Amino acid sequence: MIESAKVAVVGVGNNTSALVQGIDLHRRTGSLPGVRHPEVAGLGVGAVEVVAAFATSPVRVGRDLHEAIFLPPNNFPRLAADLAPSGVLVQRGLVDSAEVRRVADALTGAEVLLYSAPSGRPATARAYAEAALLAGVGFVNTTSDPIARDPALLERFTEAGLPLIGDDLASQFGTSVVHQALLRLLEERGLTLTSSYQVNLGGTEDFRNLVEQPNTKHRSKLNALGSDKVHLAPLGYLPHLGSRKVAHVNIEAQGWSGTAVSLDLRLTVHDPSGAAGVNIDLVRMAAAALRAGRGGHLPEAASLLKSPPGTAV
Repeated sequence: MIESAKVAVVGVGNNTSALVQGIDLHRRTGSLPGVRHPEVAGLGVGAVEVVAAFATSPVRVGRDLHEAIFLPPNNFPRLAADLAPSGVLVQRGLVDSAEVRRVADALTGAEVLLYSAPSGRPATARAYAEAALLAGVGFVNTTSDPIARDPALLERFTEAGLPLIGDDLASQFGTSVVHQALLRLLEERGLTLTSSYQVNLGGTEDFRNLVEQPNTKHRSKLNALGSDKVHLAPLGYLPHLGSRKVAHVNIEAQGWSGTAVSLDLRLTVHDPSGAAGVNIDLVRMAAAALRAGRGGHLPEAASLLKSPPGTAV
C-alpha cells in the first residue's frame, strides 16, 4: 500500500474548505464526480492527508482545521452534516520573512506545501517558497504571484531535487479554460478572431482581494488566453454570490467571405470546487515527483496552470 501524500496548506479559505471536505467525502462514499484522475502515481483521492495548516486570521489560528474552514468569511457550502475533528491545529502563518525558519520547522512530516493564500502578495508567496526549500518539501503555488516563473528560484528547487509547481492554477472548468478552448476551436475551424472579452463576478474573499489587487491576476489570465485581441473587464466582487462565480464571454469573429460570427456564453460555477478539482491532482503530482527525486518544473502540470514557467510575469 502506497503511503498517503502528506500536505501542508497555506490559507484556510474557501479553496482549502472545498479540498478538505471533498477528500473527506471521497473517503466516506467513494464519490468520484469531478475527479479527473482517480489515481496519480498510485495515490488515490483519499490518499491525500493534510498534516499542517497556516493562516493569519486570529479567529482561525489555534482552531482545528475542520472547524476553521467553516468560519466566516468562508462561504463554500457544507458537503456533509458534520466533519470529525482533524487533529490538525491551524498555526500562525508568516508575518514577515524573518519567520521563514519557524514555518520550515513546522513542515516536519510534510512532503508538499500547497500555497493557497490570496494572490497579490508576492513577497509572502516567496517567503513560503523559501520555507519549503529549507524544509525539503515540494511547493505548489496556486496564486498568480510569480514564483515558478522566477528562473533563479526554479533553479534552486531543481538543484535541490524539489518539485516547484506554478503559477496560478487553471480552474477545473473556469472562464479561462472555457474561453481558451473556444478560441482554439475558432482557429481550428478556420475563422478569424475579431475581438473577445470576458467578465468575471464572484462573492468569495479571494474575489474581493483580487478586485483590490488585480495586477498579477490580469497578467496571468492573459497568459492563459494568449491573444492580444482578448480583453478582460475588471473583476467584480458581489458578496451575495457566495462561493459562486458568474462569468460572461463574448467572441466576435469572421467566417467565409468576412461574414459575421458572434458568440455569447454565461458560465456559473462554484469557484472553490474548480480549484479543489485541480489542487487534488497538483499535490499528488508534487508528492510523487518528490519521492522520485524529480526537482523543479513538472511538464505534466503545465496544462493545469495559467502561467507555467516561461510565460510572462
